[in-house]
Amino acid sequence: MTELLCRLFVKDRRNVQDPAVRRAYGTLVSTVGIILNILLAVGKYTVGFLFGAISIQADAINNLSDAGSQIISLVSFKIAAKPADDKHPFGHARIEYVASMIVSFLILTIGVDLLKESFGKILHPVATRFSWITVGVLSVSILVKLWLCLFNRKVAKKINSGVMRATSADSLSDAIATSAVLAATLIQKFTSLETDGYMGLIVACLILWAGIKILNDTKNAILGERPSEETVDKIRAVVAEYEGAVGIHDLVVHDYGPGRVMASLHVEVDGAVDVYRSHDMIDLIERHLREQHGITATVHMDPVALRDPAVVRLRTLTESVVTAIDERLTIHDFRIVPGQTHTNLIFDVAAPFALTMSDDELRDAINTAVRAQDEHLFTVITVDRV
Repeated sequence: MTELLCRLFVKDRRNVQDPAVRRAYGTLVSTVGIILNILLAVGKYTVGFLFGAISIQADAINNLSDAGSQIISLVSFKIAAKPADDKHPFGHARIEYVASMIVSFLILTIGVDLLKESFGKILHPVATRFSWITVGVLSVSILVKLWLCLFNRKVAKKINSGVMRATSADSLSDAIATSAVLAATLIQKFTSLETDGYMGLIVACLILWAGIKILNDTKNAILGERPSEETVDKIRAVVAEYEGAVGIHDLVVHDYGPGRVMASLHVEVDGAVDVYRSHDMIDLIERHLREQHGITATVHMDPVALRDPAVVRLRTLTESVVTAIDERLTIHDFRIVPGQTHTNLIFDVAAPFALTMSDDELRDAINTAVRAQDEHLFTVITVDRV
């Protein structure tokens, strides 16, 4: 069904880097979600009102909020497709993160309201009437919500959409919540237990959990988080294709929303090679990343001495010392300044954030270990946390 809808309503559906294609996917998914959620809301609220089931009415209101969330998603995709302008030189794709946060607030609001109503039903229980129509409506709702979860998840994977991932998670929690309501309805039919208020409480907790999770994921995207391993591996693989590139470091990836990835990195080149030849290679790397992977990259060229025996020997010594302290440490931008009484080793150390040593402690440890090898060596170290 998902592929059929995409073929029918999304032109050039495989070109997911195109903002117009992303907008078409967003319009399709949001429109389907709005229609189905409104139908579910009307059906559930009707049976909940007729048979006095607060958990079903609350579930209906939750569906109505989902329809509102889909409207927000629809607007966000329209804005995200706008090209860059003077005020927004990196485009508008991050509006999807803002939309996801708005969706999470709506979900949390619904969850809190339902929590209050469920407590009221527990403290002041009111008998509900059973109907097989209610069972049928709830069963259809569960199936529809599970399909919406898979539909949003598949399309989110195609176009890397945070809004759709949030909607997929919300749909799954809705399916679980409606299952709890259905269970409560059947329990009340075959036992004397009044479970409506308690199941409403469970539904509220599931809704709140989904809202908090979406809010946390969106918060991380807005604040900035480490790039995916896939993106890093992709960049490293491109650089490795060029024979003149002997190393890569200081890779920073900036995410300005789906389809708006920018990166800066340093590529080490042989300092003995003609600078124009190396610069031409750097241009090719930038073009390769932009045209084949949609990554706008700025590459800094770092010349290193690969043929000076003294530099090679001291770099090898330094690398062995550094990895002995922690195998996760690496060095780059290595150069030496020889003198009559001592030689300065100048380099950067890439250290993971997980390393418990402070920057000063790391510098002291490396300097002590290097001096133990040769007391005429001094280190000038810059620590990069990666």
